[in-house]
Amino acid sequence: MNDKSAAGKWNIGIGLWVMAAFMVYGFILIYLRDFAPDREAWIAAYNVSPHFEARLAHVHGNLFSFLNIVFGFLLVKLPVKTIQARWISGLALAGLLMPIGILSEIYLGLPPLLVLIGGLSILAATILLGIGVVEMKLQSV
Repeated sequence: MNDKSAAGKWNIGIGLWVMAAFMVYGFILIYLRDFAPDREAWIAAYNVSPHFEARLAHVHGNLFSFLNIVFGFLLVKLPVKTIQARWISGLALAGLLMPIGILSEIYLGLPPLLVLIGGLSILAATILLGIGVVEMKLQSV
């Protein structure tokens, strides 16, 4: 297995694990909304902080996990340059800091630094993968 494939497999594996964690978090949110003893109060505050941010973390956690799985698969299958694949892989994994950062804001009161780092990282990974695919296509013409 080359370094490029190893990087892609990390994205797939970690993406699946983080997705499973955010799925569990989604079940917790469903419990709080539908089954918890104080669900009426939770529903009344559904569109305000911290409930809105909790749903935001859940959605972005699953989205960014899925993006890691897709990016990992593409890195394993496409002839993207190895150094570029490593950067794409690392930046996509760092993108998972965004939903983790939202949760750290809600539950730990931390500033949104992880949210910004994660958001910029997944954006950079997307741009680099796009560049890699365009370069790959140009090479094959």
